[in-house]
Amino acid sequence: MTVPPLSLPPADRVRSPYTGWTRAHWEALADHLLDALVPYATPGWARYQLPGRASSSGVASDGLEGFARSFLLASFRIAGARGAMGPALVERYAAGLAAGTDPASGEAWPPLADRSQPMVEAASIAIGLWESRRWLWDLLADGVRERVVAWLSGFAGRHTWDNNWRLFPVVAEEFLASVGAPYRQRAIDEGLDRVEDWYVGDGWYRDGDGRNFDYYNAWALHLYPLLWSRMAGPGRDGGRGAVYRARLRRFLADHARFFGADGAPVHQGRSLTYRYAAAAPAWLGELMACTPLAPGGTRRLASGAVRHFTLRGAPDARGLLPLGWYGTYPPATQAYSGPASPYWASKAFLGLLLPREHPAWTWTERPLPVEESDFRTALPAPGWLLHGTRRDGIVRLLNHGSDHQPPAPADASPDAAGASAADEAAGSRDDPHYAKFGYATATAPETAGHTADDRVDQHVALFAPAAHRGGAPRADAGRGGVPEPGAPSRRSRVHPVRCAAGVVASWHAVPLAGAGPRGARVETVSAPHGPWEIRAHRIDAPAGTVVREGGYAVAADLPPTGETGPGWVLARTADGLTSALVAVLHWDEGAGELVRGARSNAYGPHSATPTLWLGAHPGGSHVLVSLVGLARGGLDPAALRATARAHVTPHSVRVWLPTGSRELPLDGPGAHAGP
Repeated sequence: MTVPPLSLPPADRVRSPYTGWTRAHWEALADHLLDALVPYATPGWARYQLPGRASSSGVASDGLEGFARSFLLASFRIAGARGAMGPALVERYAAGLAAGTDPASGEAWPPLADRSQPMVEAASIAIGLWESRRWLWDLLADGVRERVVAWLSGFAGRHTWDNNWRLFPVVAEEFLASVGAPYRQRAIDEGLDRVEDWYVGDGWYRDGDGRNFDYYNAWALHLYPLLWSRMAGPGRDGGRGAVYRARLRRFLADHARFFGADGAPVHQGRSLTYRYAAAAPAWLGELMACTPLAPGGTRRLASGAVRHFTLRGAPDARGLLPLGWYGTYPPATQAYSGPASPYWASKAFLGLLLPREHPAWTWTERPLPVEESDFRTALPAPGWLLHGTRRDGIVRLLNHGSDHQPPAPADASPDAAGASAADEAAGSRDDPHYAKFGYATATAPETAGHTADDRVDQHVALFAPAAHRGGAPRADAGRGGVPEPGAPSRRSRVHPVRCAAGVVASWHAVPLAGAGPRGARVETVSAPHGPWEIRAHRIDAPAGTVVREGGYAVAADLPPTGETGPGWVLARTADGLTSALVAVLHWDEGAGELVRGARSNAYGPHSATPTLWLGAHPGGSHVLVSLVGLARGGLDPAALRATARAHVTPHSVRVWLPTGSRELPLDGPGAHAGP
């Protein structure tokens, strides 16, 4: 079967002045995505074996993933059409359910084992069956229904990962209850109770223990409890549904600010290959009548996100969603990501469950927050500050709270006195999707091409003094007179300090030769200022420590151009996206550098990052101040370098810019005036 190219209806610029998309566009895209999978189906339709790198779970599990995640999309399409579509889609997935649960079919799905990927897929199948029940489940043969029940019942006695996975048996067990099958109420209650341990307020959940904040808050930790409450109904939800609706309402008030004017979500966190699944909670708010967004605002957000990727290679020429951000880009994925993993994007199609006459489909689109005005929004729960600029439609996320690290040791004090730097850095290597100081809707972090410990963008790195690097550096070594250093430090466990609309701060410890068991300490304070971020680092480190700072990495099909001057560096793509870094206080004059990458960025094969250097920290507590810029044109780092200045006091740093001054507090231990 040859799948024709995606064909969309004409844009409707009256009803949808921002995107041109209507429900007909969503239905056309859904049909295209589903039809494109047909050539990869096994004979009995139980698996979809898509081309690409296999996941760590193996080929059989990957085939089930193709069925389950596309079935979620199919169920929304079937239920949304209210029976007004042909029987082919229903028959295809009914056949797959029969073969997947038949041990003799040769296509049987893997059983649900402890912490196994089929657990994730079972939840999608349960939701899909519930939503399409009238047109699919109710028409299945009794024997098939019995086998499906038996397979979903495999959760009994099994252990999940202790994070969003705790919700997968919740929806599976509730589906079993809804069809009169034996089910475990205790598993439902335990899963929902465990998620309560991770709720931190303002609509935010941690994804398990530790400071794990990302889009799982949107496409899992809100979605499954509310879909469970939809399945259970008010008679069985014990009042939880009202709580979940209030939390989603609060979350959506801020979530709309994560999207740029071009529809792109902020590029942060894991599993980003799910792409426009980030729009799922917006539709969920409409479905559950708990959204603060105007109906036209919901559609503008969701249509903008889906349209953004549709215009940039997802789906690709085969009609498939590749493993990556736009096209195929494995470094943006994880080991658990298989060829069909991107189809968790199906969650973005929840809106198809709304009637055609629902205001979210009929009202005129409303602008996104970044299209209405500049904004600065503090999110204290995850430790983030969002700032958007209306002129270029870019949203930036200043990260001082999410690190994806194991929880801090129980005996560690807030000022690191109770934990060594090695303890602080214990656990996973810093993940570029979590460890950076900044993320944006127009950029991605460098994820390949450099060594794992030397990704320069949005990072401040310390290098041990020469005396602890095995001898003095060569006289001709280095950049701009800076000694060639050894291995750079990494940002490991993040300790939030403050988060308000105008300023956000955190600190992290750095194991560093010569710094003692508690290591060096980096306190960072950030304040948005138009397209710029004022950033101050108060670094407690041994004399001679080398320091490097990186700005945003910009990437494109063609190599970005670069410019440097005394105390500033700039990188610019062909379409005008500009990243700049300006030294304000205590950085070395003329030590700026443009670091280039090849095939190291999800936004394009050629990338560039501006960097600054300090060749020798004086020892003790020393404050460095820089300006980090990202905009589509309009940045003049040379002018800022000529006029910006800063002064350090015992507990703050004041920065003067042409448009005014800002005072950034320095609150951590040992704060005092720098040299």
